[in-house]
Amino acid sequence: MTITSPIENDLAVSMIPLIPSTLETIDFSLFDFVNDMNLHCTTNKGWNKVPVIWAGNERIAQQTNDPERRDLTKTLIFPVISIEREGPVKNDKAKGMFYANIPPGKDYKRGSIDIYKKIKQDVTSKFANADAQKLYGNVGNPNVGINQINFPRKNKKIVYQIVSIPQPVYSQISYKISIKTEYQQQMNELVQPFLSVPGSVNAIITKKDGHRYEGFIQENFEQKNNLSELEQESRMFETTISVIIHGYTLGADANNEGPFLTVRENAVEVKYSAEFVVSNFQK
Repeated sequence: MTITSPIENDLAVSMIPLIPSTLETIDFSLFDFVNDMNLHCTTNKGWNKVPVIWAGNERIAQQTNDPERRDLTKTLIFPVISIEREGPVKNDKAKGMFYANIPPGKDYKRGSIDIYKKIKQDVTSKFANADAQKLYGNVGNPNVGINQINFPRKNKKIVYQIVSIPQPVYSQISYKISIKTEYQQQMNELVQPFLSVPGSVNAIITKKDGHRYEGFIQENFEQKNNLSELEQESRMFETTISVIIHGYTLGADANNEGPFLTVRENAVEVKYSAEFVVSNFQK
């Protein structure tokens, strides 16, 4: 979901990523990471790419959108890689960069973290011209031009345009990557990249919509097969790889009480009206 900026015509502000980070954004970041690994294995049709599917999709939707991934009995054709999200954990000991809680603004716009600030030239110049007119715009002043409203001087009434967003809330989200094949050779070809791609560490970086998340591939790769079962089921090898993504969410997505992107201007002058009491009023 793309958030429309109320100042989208402003070139500087339009360069700010306006797409919030949601649970769906984190899901797609891991899906794109696995899909971009471009994993292939040996099949009866040659060296082919292994499809990556999201396990959260409804089975009917999978059959409709990707009928080639299932045979005539509606069974998945192996090899295949599936990704499933198990659930987020909000850990108080892993709050990320913003450890302290920063409450949002008290007005309807809310917003907690300032991400952009610039001088509002048109409004600032109006304050400067108004003060110059008061000080140097008198007709009888011989030092300046008559009615000069833009006399150069130090202006303390500077109006800033401030853009803020909700505070990022960090959580640890667990995923399960399942690799299913019919042959041991295929399993070996698909598991080895998950061992070698991160290098000698188990940390990975996933990206989506301008956001970056740090992930960790867990040490144990759970493997199982049905070779010992003397039944008529098709032979299957399965390896489960657990991944934990340290992600963050911005706001409540569609349930936000206010806009995701908050634009404010600071106050530079406070005025109040004075009341005068007229005494000795004569009729």
